[in-house]
Amino acid sequence: MRNILFLAIPGLFAFIQVFYRPHENEKQRMAQLSSTPSGDTLKEVGKRVFFANCYACHKDSSTTLAPAQTVLSVMTPRAIYAALNNGKMRQQGAALTDNERKGVAIWLTNKELKETSFSRQAFTNFSLANYQRKKSDHSGWGNNLASTGYRNGTVAGINKENLNSLKLKWAFAFPEATVIRSKPAVVGDWIIVGGQYGELLAINKNSGKLGWTFNATSAIRGGIAVTYELNAITAFFADYSSNVYAVDVKTGKQIWTKRAGFDQQSSVTGTVVPFGGKLFVPISSLEVGSAANGKYECCFSSGGVVALNAKTGDIVWNYRVVPGPAKVSGKKKNGKPIYGPSGGPVWCSPTVDAQRGLLYIGTGENYSLPTTNGTDAVQAINVNTGKLVWTFQATSGDAYNVSCPFFENCPEKPGPDLDFGMAPMIITRKDGKEILVAGQKSGVVFALTPEGKLIWKTRIGKGGMLGGVHWGMATDGKYAYGCNADNAIAIDKRDSSISASPGVFALDLMNGNVIWKTPTPDCGFKNCLLANSAAPLAIPGLVFAGALDGHIRAYSSSDGKILWDYPTAKEFETSDGIPGRGGAIDGPAPVVADGMLFVNSGYGMFGQMPGNVLLAFEVGKGK
Repeated sequence: MRNILFLAIPGLFAFIQVFYRPHENEKQRMAQLSSTPSGDTLKEVGKRVFFANCYACHKDSSTTLAPAQTVLSVMTPRAIYAALNNGKMRQQGAALTDNERKGVAIWLTNKELKETSFSRQAFTNFSLANYQRKKSDHSGWGNNLASTGYRNGTVAGINKENLNSLKLKWAFAFPEATVIRSKPAVVGDWIIVGGQYGELLAINKNSGKLGWTFNATSAIRGGIAVTYELNAITAFFADYSSNVYAVDVKTGKQIWTKRAGFDQQSSVTGTVVPFGGKLFVPISSLEVGSAANGKYECCFSSGGVVALNAKTGDIVWNYRVVPGPAKVSGKKKNGKPIYGPSGGPVWCSPTVDAQRGLLYIGTGENYSLPTTNGTDAVQAINVNTGKLVWTFQATSGDAYNVSCPFFENCPEKPGPDLDFGMAPMIITRKDGKEILVAGQKSGVVFALTPEGKLIWKTRIGKGGMLGGVHWGMATDGKYAYGCNADNAIAIDKRDSSISASPGVFALDLMNGNVIWKTPTPDCGFKNCLLANSAAPLAIPGLVFAGALDGHIRAYSSSDGKILWDYPTAKEFETSDGIPGRGGAIDGPAPVVADGMLFVNSGYGMFGQMPGNVLLAFEVGKGK
């Protein structure tokens, strides 16, 4: 998706490192480093490694779409080290020793590499004994199986009348984090949320204090899905390495774990979905970034969905967007073979059509030639068998990876990289007809029948690698609400007649007509990114949407007027005592429950402002 590598917006990444030179013998290098473990010496090692292996991509982010060295320098060393260890750069990091990975992190940031622990004062007593599910509890990505991004007024507790009394209650800081992107679940008085380093936390929604912590293997990018059965409450989620977990919410203890990936390149960015005794896991891939290394044999991977038994974690079925195996499909300029087809990542949380027994997904581009008809598409899959039922392909012939346009693995005539980063919403219109609505990075929103036939389509933006609709939309049954990014860093420049149009939109569900559009307000500071990329949230009368300038805003759902605005890109005193600062808002929509609003702030990718806080707002008592 946002493939800039990854342009992971639902696409891909925040930092690309390409390794050109063959490394010395591993034993020789380890011997050289083992006697010089100090921070200063590691810094020298890191500088050497960076300029030998990384500088080609990071010297000029305006042409390579990778963050420049100055951008990397404001990240935390832990974030860079984690990316090279088990994050989006793990393929490149595997070619380095541990000391080299540490050295790169230390030298780039000029900071000590450390891991901060929560103090005793950050904790409070945890209890969910005899808890019965409340209507205001929240689970998953799209707020329901239909992925509508909507919560009714009773459970939200926020409305136009009490909106102006909405004030910050607390801020919670994630240690050394630069990206806050996991969508919280709400279970009674507790929030269950993931972190950049694999931490799963139970946070008291009234005090912002911790109840328990659990550690996964790598970053938790998606939301947390919760199920209730008899006296059991289970949290399901996946980490970036495609490990899936079931955790007992009452104790914070693991029930089971299972790797769901197809291969070592598989990763998970989306949110898992429990339904009918199964757990549906969306699969994306690191290979779009691995291709930046000209020595890498590109490309073999496929995105897809894996269905697990929710009780045991056993695999029930798997579906690959690009059927394998990949075969030799051409040659690079250096004469080495190119393999394909590949790609079709699934960045989104699937939508469940319980009535028809279907699972809907959105897919991304091919990574190599030949292209296939299941990419840049909306697809329907049988929930019981994993068999493909239908495909609606919006963009054909799109083959792209982050080696483009300069390096060996770039496909001939690379495509525009126009993923669907969201699965479609299932909506019942006022005429009683059910439709599917999904937005694409092309800047176009599509309405389909449940059989995959086009009803209408509407352009709301110019689109491109960082343009169009990224993470999702919302609907109240009257309008469809979408955020259009059109980030100037990487928009589609093929058609000069289409102008960039970042902002929030409302579309008529009957015909796709634009009812209102509110442009992203001017930030008022240098290097501000004017874009709305995060998914919106709809409640009666209001639409909440975050922006890359760090503002969370409430819009009138009838005319788009901004009714409430809070700037989060600043420092906060935090409930856990760890230094906290907000940044860009990207990824998930905010969560509402019982008069409270929960907002992630910080997205240190694609040149956006890093941050490390989860913010809790609450309406005034009696309002």
